[in-house]
Amino acid sequence: MKKSGYKPYLIAVLLLISSGLLSGCLFEGEQALEKMDAPEKTTVTEPEMDSEATEPEGETEKEGETTEEESASGTVERELYLLDASGMVVPQTLELPASEEAATQALEYLVKDGPVTNLLPNGFQAVLPAGTEILGLNPEADGTMVVDVSAEFKNYEEKDEQKILQAMTYTLTQFENVKRIKLWINGHEQDVMPVGGTPITDGVSRSDGINVHVGDQTDVVDSAAVTVYFPAQNGDQVYQVPVTTRVKKDDNSYSSVVQALLNGPELGTSLLHPFNEGAQVTGADLKNGVLKLSFNEAILSGEEQKSLSDEALASLVMSLTDLPEVESVEVQVEGTEQVMKESGDPLVEPVSRTDINKSKE
Repeated sequence: MKKSGYKPYLIAVLLLISSGLLSGCLFEGEQALEKMDAPEKTTVTEPEMDSEATEPEGETEKEGETTEEESASGTVERELYLLDASGMVVPQTLELPASEEAATQALEYLVKDGPVTNLLPNGFQAVLPAGTEILGLNPEADGTMVVDVSAEFKNYEEKDEQKILQAMTYTLTQFENVKRIKLWINGHEQDVMPVGGTPITDGVSRSDGINVHVGDQTDVVDSAAVTVYFPAQNGDQVYQVPVTTRVKKDDNSYSSVVQALLNGPELGTSLLHPFNEGAQVTGADLKNGVLKLSFNEAILSGEEQKSLSDEALASLVMSLTDLPEVESVEVQVEGTEQVMKESGDPLVEPVSRTDINKSKE
């Protein structure tokens, strides 16, 4: 009797235990499903070195980050490429508010009627169509910066297409690791520019030139593209304008760049010729980043005291330090023991691009 009465009791206990375990499993399973369905927070990070961009996802650049010193001062100097009164694309150094999104900010300051308006030097204007918004920047591992802009970007005249490309490209490539730009409009990649149809599939870089002038040297095989700087003047302001031209290939590429300067700017432009007729380069030698240039005496100006003009020195330094291996320029003149500057001070040290920029202040 005891044996037969115990069996139903045991079965009931087992059923209760099984039921509890099953409901527990089901309950835990529901929790697990809820956790899987709940979206996790994602953080946009710098693209991996081997990743390919699919869509600009906002500002992710380290290029152009503001330094602690700049943040403390509240402003930072940026080189913006604007249009001068003659319609040439020209670098101008402006004081902008310090920003953690410096590359985006630089482009925003290229927009007409935008924040740059009250900072524009006399005779200069912004280049991007009014109302253009910078929707995002996305740097790629190969040095390409994908720029996504709003549809207002399309509201420009065909004659300004190259100027817009050049201003955007040169402004952004001042930032470290940015070698070229690609254009997107409202999240859609562009193979050509929207108005004139300029091909941009492979991106645009400084090698495509700025204020391009073909010149007399049209043989592409036997010539090389170089960018040289000529002075221009607006009122009391004298500034340097970059011009890309072609020169005949030479055993000494530095001499070719200098010769392009000595040949002077294209006739009919607003650019000035800073060198005297008869000036010749007689030597060019690079050592430890310093390019030593030798000239004949015709390079010097003045009657009582022969000197190298400020404009000539700036053109030489700006043009040659555009080459990545040249950090500064030293000028020597045959038959002259000490080259004098226009100010009357001796030219004793090699001159860098920074020295030229400081002299404008």
